[in-house]
Amino acid sequence: MKNMKIVLGMAFLAVSCQVWAQNVEWPILKHYDKDHVDNISLPIGGIGTGTISLGGIGDLRDWNIMNKPSNGSAVTSSTNTSPFFAIYTKPEGGEAMTKALMGPVALYKYGNHADGRVENNHGLPRFTEATFDAAYPFGQVNLSDSNMPVDVRIKAFNPFIPANLDDSGIPVFILRYEVKNKSDKNIEVSVAGSILNVIDHDGAAENRNQYKDQNGLKGIFMYNTKKNSEKRTWGTMALATLENENISYQTSLSVPKAPRDMHHFWEDFSKDGILSEKEFEMGDVRRGSLAVKKVIAPGETKEFQFYITWHFPNRKAWDSDETVGNYYTTQYQDAWDVLTQTHPNVPELEKKTVDFVSTFLDTDGPEAIKEAALFNMSTLRTETCFRTADGMFYGWEGINDDSGSGWGSCNHVWNYEQTTPFIFGELAKLQRRLELDHATDDDGIMSFRIELPIEKADSYKKAAADGQMGAIMKMYREWQLSGDEELLKELWPKVKKALEFSWVEGGWDADKDGVMEGVLHYTLDVENYGPNPQVQLWYLGALKATAKMARHLGEKDFAKTCEKLYGTGSKWTDENLFNGEYYVHKIRPWESKAPISPVYLVGAGAKDPKNPDYQIGNGCLVDQLVGQYMASICDLGYLVKEENIKTTLQSIMKYNYKGSLEAHFNNNRTYALGSEAGLIMASFPNGRSESSLGLPVGELMTGFEYTAANGMLFEGMEKEGLKVIQDIRNRYDGLKRNPFGEIEFGRHYARAMTAYGAVLAMTGFHYSGIEKAMKFKALDGTYFWANGTTYGTVEQKRSGNDIMVTIRVVGENPLELKTFELDEFGKYSIRKAKQISDKLEFTIAKN
Repeated sequence: MKNMKIVLGMAFLAVSCQVWAQNVEWPILKHYDKDHVDNISLPIGGIGTGTISLGGIGDLRDWNIMNKPSNGSAVTSSTNTSPFFAIYTKPEGGEAMTKALMGPVALYKYGNHADGRVENNHGLPRFTEATFDAAYPFGQVNLSDSNMPVDVRIKAFNPFIPANLDDSGIPVFILRYEVKNKSDKNIEVSVAGSILNVIDHDGAAENRNQYKDQNGLKGIFMYNTKKNSEKRTWGTMALATLENENISYQTSLSVPKAPRDMHHFWEDFSKDGILSEKEFEMGDVRRGSLAVKKVIAPGETKEFQFYITWHFPNRKAWDSDETVGNYYTTQYQDAWDVLTQTHPNVPELEKKTVDFVSTFLDTDGPEAIKEAALFNMSTLRTETCFRTADGMFYGWEGINDDSGSGWGSCNHVWNYEQTTPFIFGELAKLQRRLELDHATDDDGIMSFRIELPIEKADSYKKAAADGQMGAIMKMYREWQLSGDEELLKELWPKVKKALEFSWVEGGWDADKDGVMEGVLHYTLDVENYGPNPQVQLWYLGALKATAKMARHLGEKDFAKTCEKLYGTGSKWTDENLFNGEYYVHKIRPWESKAPISPVYLVGAGAKDPKNPDYQIGNGCLVDQLVGQYMASICDLGYLVKEENIKTTLQSIMKYNYKGSLEAHFNNNRTYALGSEAGLIMASFPNGRSESSLGLPVGELMTGFEYTAANGMLFEGMEKEGLKVIQDIRNRYDGLKRNPFGEIEFGRHYARAMTAYGAVLAMTGFHYSGIEKAMKFKALDGTYFWANGTTYGTVEQKRSGNDIMVTIRVVGENPLELKTFELDEFGKYSIRKAKQISDKLEFTIAKN
């Protein structure tokens, strides 16, 4: 039956820092030509630290490092004082030339100061062409100009290593300029970075820039002389280089005010590529600038390396003035300490980041899935997400230009995302602790928006039906992935409370018949009256997951209760909500004389509960099967009839898909336009009722689209699912929108991180840390896997009835494994291998 050959080996790292920095090739997934770069903004920074973005033309934009977003602008409000880098070139015997290290200004930004469309540093001379190469977190800008004797490649990244939160949470922007001499003469080349010190914003009089030369680092340390300020903009920054020779710098300029300082900087740098320092005097502009000068021979390429670091400890509680702090600032004393601790490890951190991205990309599977999954991981590093000083992890729904959008780690939004549990499992476990241990009170009410500081976590007292049931399923997912028995035991009492809250008088399933039929607040920010498939399938999934957790803990009676409710609820759902094509919402007005508890009333509620508005009714909702999607991810099987699931997905594609929006009416928000394609939120093939007016049914939002597409992939509808995913990525093409910032209620929207679910659907990957078991589809080729603790690949090679399986572990941690299962071959025991650190090979004979 089984024919196994086992080869085990331990991973070995040979550390050679100097070699790595020069020879590690960066992977590229996507190339953007010169016509598709203007809206690219690739965020670079650590998880919970804020980011600086590399623009598609090479500019440094969206300086989101001072504890709130600053998109569309730089550190300051003035477009002519934004940070930038410039290059000075002087061929032997020729004329010197200085240009900003950026591509051209887009034509639609040829405005003026009156219309607000002005490009940062718009008046600086620039390179005439720019293209962009990306494989998150690596961004590369290719600058060229027929009038310049050099071509330049800008390379920027920040370490991103699955399951390693500390190394993926460093507040550093690693920046390199590769300059190639394309002439036949030696060229003097100088590259300079220039940043205006705006720490504390209105504290210019107290701002200081200090040149430092320590531990192999040379650069400008920016600070404010105030001690222990509570302002969110108070902190430190640094601009530094590892270069050892021909360093020049400026810490201030003697001019009355900006933007005159820009003129003096440019004039000084353009003279000989060397910056002139002076003694600081009160009234000077605190522009810190650092330059490195080299001679480059004909045909030669040399690299100029820089770091930008930051340290801003005063994060506030959502939109309040109460300080909750930043976890990363507890790990470093200031921005210079970030440099001191980080720079010796950069070669190793870079290699590990390359290992991850290359492993992910060098596998089989559609490029659109890889792009959607990988590029949306960037959201974890933006101001959408943060960690407070105690290490806990929170998230907005998304971010606006200058504020967060949708406060409180909103559980009915974060229910959808699948990136965190599979790439950074410890973060997902922190989220479960927040939702269950802190945000769920003793009555089982889970505040679906979590107040800060953490002592107020359960004070919102509003419950979302889909959010609460989804949180239970996520708890099951994290327990299974991690194998953390203590986590389950710790949070189990609140899991029970959260489910039992469904059965309270006047609640969601007060008669305990397995059907959610009360007043159901859900993710469209309205209350549904009566059973609808979106919430109902979340409930069925929560019942099934809770039953399994209860049985594992020996609570057989509670498990039987959940199993009974699941059975009756599943049967009722198929018999009453399925209309032959898809599942519908049965509107049930509030008939009770008792008032509706304010716990259930949150969003755009009905004016008259006896005749409720904002009801989807018989519409075909794009994410009506989200509970089944989560059940597939959790390996919980079908929640309702399998054939009805497949038919519903076909109907969603039939009725909700728009190959072009040119004739599509939508009076809500427009996230897609014109000839673009995608899935609308809801369609009404059997006619639309007045009660549905006011719902955003005509919108296209990527997180919902991915949910439906990934469900299709799980059910073998590969052509349809891939089409939807490709349509989304076509919309985020660098010209129309930022490929690294999908939009819903704000950009960098958390729900869009459900894109990683396509990787799971394509491969059929499941891992149980409880059973030490892995499942996969029987697929020819090599495919990626990650379980939140480590990652690697599964390679399958068929030969007749046999299949050779090679499981490789690339991540830093070993894989615990006792059984491996292929859907066509069954389950096989791996008795001799419990911890795989490198590779496991075995051959399976098909029954």
